[in-house]
Amino acid sequence: MKLLNLEFTRIAHDTFRVAGSKVIYTDPFKVSKHDKADIILLSHDHFDHLSVDDLNKVCTPESIIVASPSCEAGLQQVKAKAKHFIESGKKLSIDHIAIEAVPAYNINKFREPGKPFHPKDARGVGFLFEMDGTRVYHAGDTDFIPEMKSIRCDIALLPVSGTYVMTADEAAKAAETINPRIAVPMHYAAIVGTEEDAQKFKSAVINCEVQIV
Repeated sequence: MKLLNLEFTRIAHDTFRVAGSKVIYTDPFKVSKHDKADIILLSHDHFDHLSVDDLNKVCTPESIIVASPSCEAGLQQVKAKAKHFIESGKKLSIDHIAIEAVPAYNINKFREPGKPFHPKDARGVGFLFEMDGTRVYHAGDTDFIPEMKSIRCDIALLPVSGTYVMTADEAAKAAETINPRIAVPMHYAAIVGTEEDAQKFKSAVINCEVQIV
């Protein structure tokens, strides 16, 4: 689907193929066919975000991986042109693509009392990247966190399933805060969440266009 000047394909879960002057993959998971990614963004090390089998379908010796530091051990056997592990707040530029890691963590989703599924100190991240003049926010696995107040983007990819991430209603509040031109739901219809969550998100957002990719 063409969103602004970039082509978006949602493959599954948090996995998008974003094509412009380069091809960017986010958190490859349940990839059905081989492809060539120029840049691969990995938000954290959970199996449905760092999947070596799926990475090997899109990662070539010319691909560059940008990942949370939590991914370093899991990527040891993956061959790529380069691997960059960046903490929240760090930036880099790859072939004129500006990339910034931003916070992603839970504040009210717990595996047991006091233990969030995605703790802040686990160093998971979301990403802001700008390609061909369009700025995209891939939120990663996160709740609606205070740091979202400083996010500026044209397109926001937001998790909506609940359980491990924002619910559809929480994601709608995040969209209102971030105020992108276009919001896109993700993190549903694979591990948790359903198409209904995506539709609920679309119905709840009132400040910007929503596209279900």
